[in-house]
Amino acid sequence: MAPDSDFIKENLENFPNKKEVKNYVKKDGKKTERERIAEGKKKTGVFTGWYALNNLNNREMPIYVGDFVLASVGTGAVVGVPGHDIRDFEFAQAVGLDIIRVVVGSDGDASSITKAEQVQEKEGTMINSGFLNGLDIRQATEKIEDYLKEKGWGKRVVRYKLRDWVFSRQHYWGEPIPMIFCEKCKWTPVPEKDLPVRLPEVEHYEPTDTGESPLAAMTDWVNVKCPKCGGPAKRETDTMPNWAGSSWYFLRYCDPRNDKAFADEKKLKYWLPVDLYNGGMEHTTLHLLYSRFWNKFLYDCGLVPVSEPYARRVSHGMVLAEDGKKMSKSLGNVVNPDDVVNNVGADSLRLYEMFMGPFADTIPWSTEGVKGVRRFLEKVFSLTPQPPLPKGEGERVPQHCGTSGVRALLHKTIKKVTEDIIAMKFNTAVSTMMIFVNEAQKQGITKDELEKFLIILAPFAPHIAEELWAQLGNKESIFKQFWPSYDVNLIKDEIIKLAVQVNGKLRDTIEVAADISDNEVKEKALASEKLKKWVDGKEIAKIIVVQNRLVNVVAK
Repeated sequence: MAPDSDFIKENLENFPNKKEVKNYVKKDGKKTERERIAEGKKKTGVFTGWYALNNLNNREMPIYVGDFVLASVGTGAVVGVPGHDIRDFEFAQAVGLDIIRVVVGSDGDASSITKAEQVQEKEGTMINSGFLNGLDIRQATEKIEDYLKEKGWGKRVVRYKLRDWVFSRQHYWGEPIPMIFCEKCKWTPVPEKDLPVRLPEVEHYEPTDTGESPLAAMTDWVNVKCPKCGGPAKRETDTMPNWAGSSWYFLRYCDPRNDKAFADEKKLKYWLPVDLYNGGMEHTTLHLLYSRFWNKFLYDCGLVPVSEPYARRVSHGMVLAEDGKKMSKSLGNVVNPDDVVNNVGADSLRLYEMFMGPFADTIPWSTEGVKGVRRFLEKVFSLTPQPPLPKGEGERVPQHCGTSGVRALLHKTIKKVTEDIIAMKFNTAVSTMMIFVNEAQKQGITKDELEKFLIILAPFAPHIAEELWAQLGNKESIFKQFWPSYDVNLIKDEIIKLAVQVNGKLRDTIEVAADISDNEVKEKALASEKLKKWVDGKEIAKIIVVQNRLVNVVAK
């Protein structure tokens, strides 16, 4: 339950644990909604002492008050499903509740969940759910809704979380709201011929003590004639919020110098929609929502060619302090990037931020981790031959006797880094480059191979890549080079690992030649000692081979 929900307010004196609940509610009342749901914030809560009865299975469910639940959303109450919701999972871990899996994915693992990355929500089959067991999650949703409706315990409703948008601001900065008030005609829009309304030039724009906008005191600007009757009238003195400009500025980028129209139609069609929107989670219900309002309105007006402004959106995670807490001056745990740059260099900082974990995850900072990345860049620097450079693409950097293994690994690295950049999996791209550099140190590397590697390293460590590129004798910037392509013949593995399953469950892995036939795969799988105990005495109905991935033996 939300601490400020009606249920908690009405029953505060009745809870068995009312003292703890009161203290918690009093402490939480000082936080804003944004603070309560901030990404990376540790979940907290206290047990009320009461239980809710689940009519479906007669299970007693403990009722907690938790600050990540908001009274303004829905009923101010949520049912925790820690096996399949990351917030509920974190809360259950924080207060010591059981984490029961009720949906099992394709892995077939129905064991209890111990890690956040195991939480899955969208696909799978129901388990631990009585009459819903075995149903697909979507089928189960329909069935349980029908069941609750038949029993008279609920009905289908659509809830919208959208709230009124307070659009006016009482400050000088901001677009003027183009409205005029007249006692006779009331509110009237500023005529189009008088648009745009411009802010007056002033010496003082500080907020007033009256709560009014500073514009209210600028009588020469405020007092105007009514557009309808010509009588005395006043401009609206509140201004628009910063969201007004930021909700459509990206559209103007398509044609920023056009003073005849919103933007040239051909240019808008060429550039829109925006390929990638990258922002924090707080933008999901703020800028992302508002800018879609703006774009859809402009689309209805025929001013933009696309209804949806963004083709793709990716949220980025938050960097926490080394103690796992949010960085705060009051806690004294802030990492100053200037200090990091002075100690290990800008490229080390940049590269570590991409290497420290998945792009969307919240991850604590590690000083040792950034030092490790610095050591990797030092290895890259050691690959650079000193002048005079060896001539010919086939020659390796001196002191090494190279093999074609580096060349093949380079092409695999190019493929992986290219795909990871597109998928925004920067941490695995860096890891792949680290593996390549370790091998290049052992085997040696040609000038051509090193140049290709530096080009894919450049977006991650631009300063060092540019420096080494110049040391190799190149006059033009590395950032003017074409991205290297990979040779498909060099990325094929000679030996691959295949998963061997019996009725969909993993029982062994085998190593086979990459060009092995399906019949040979089947023979090798059946020869597995680990497999025999699962198929002995059973009839093998069929054997399914998924090329280069797995073998599934269907036994009855």
